[in-house]
Amino acid sequence: MSRSKAITYYISTRLLLAPLQLLTIITIVFLLLRATPGDPADAILGGRAPESAKAELRQQLGLNLPIGLQYLNYVGNLLHFDMGSSLSSRGQKVWEIIWQYFPATAELAVFAIAIALIVGITIGTISASRPGTPLDAAGRLFGIITYSLPMFWAGMILQLIFAVQLDWLPLGTRFPATIPAPQNLTGLYTIDSLLHGNLTQFFTALYYLILPSCTLGILLSGIFERIVRVNLKQIMRADYVEAARARGIPENKILVSHALKNALIPVITVLGLTFASLLGGAILTEVTFSWPGLANRLYQAITERDYPTVQGIMVFFGAIVVTASILIDILNAYVDPRIRY
Repeated sequence: MSRSKAITYYISTRLLLAPLQLLTIITIVFLLLRATPGDPADAILGGRAPESAKAELRQQLGLNLPIGLQYLNYVGNLLHFDMGSSLSSRGQKVWEIIWQYFPATAELAVFAIAIALIVGITIGTISASRPGTPLDAAGRLFGIITYSLPMFWAGMILQLIFAVQLDWLPLGTRFPATIPAPQNLTGLYTIDSLLHGNLTQFFTALYYLILPSCTLGILLSGIFERIVRVNLKQIMRADYVEAARARGIPENKILVSHALKNALIPVITVLGLTFASLLGGAILTEVTFSWPGLANRLYQAITERDYPTVQGIMVFFGAIVVTASILIDILNAYVDPRIRY
């Protein structure tokens, strides 16, 4: 089988498996929510509400039905792109909640992953190009520390230093109430402000992004630093690199033009999965920094026992992870000729 046919077969298989992966996520989320203690009727009406009122609410929400029937109803509605309505936000559609809060999460994730890539690749390259030197030791130490630090702990310490003690950076919001927020086009304040040519809004949005995105980005950079360093050191001992040295090509040109691009191939896989997990798992970051994103809204929905909102957000995040996984596999198939199917 030719390579192009093999790749086409591989991609088709991955696309056919995607709905099954998503259905598995939907089922697990649905069952876990029903298995956790607590009653949405209690959360909505309060513990002192009459039992008759709670029973009537459960009937309205369909929570009195057998769990199998609830599951089939939920999956059936999803097939019609209906995620239901929030129990705690006056009947607001779950899709509306997702589109309202997701841009803040996406903006934070994009800036954090950009910082992680720049810092991680730079330090990993410097470390690998000077093996056995103090710079190499410092790079390894940086990777170990940033990889192992708990995000919530580091976030609180940095908040205490830069926001509370030094008062250099803001906290607790995405944009100040004293300045009009950028007109909503994409929902990403930095992009919207640039599209409108308003640099004041752009730098203000950037100012409020610095602390959460730098915290998350620097902590994630340790992953990329370790991958780049290990792969680059192996590649710098490869035969084709030795042949390049024998031809008199300068060491810096070998490093950048020949070795680094091959060392970055594994980064693609980690980058895609890290970005997907950032979008779906930024709950600790958003709660720690009071960032008004979708993960923070998910945390609120969990505490309120808001089943439709929790399920809708989790399914949305699951779809992102599945999509990112497929895109990574496809990209790797084209970038890395060593992959076989």
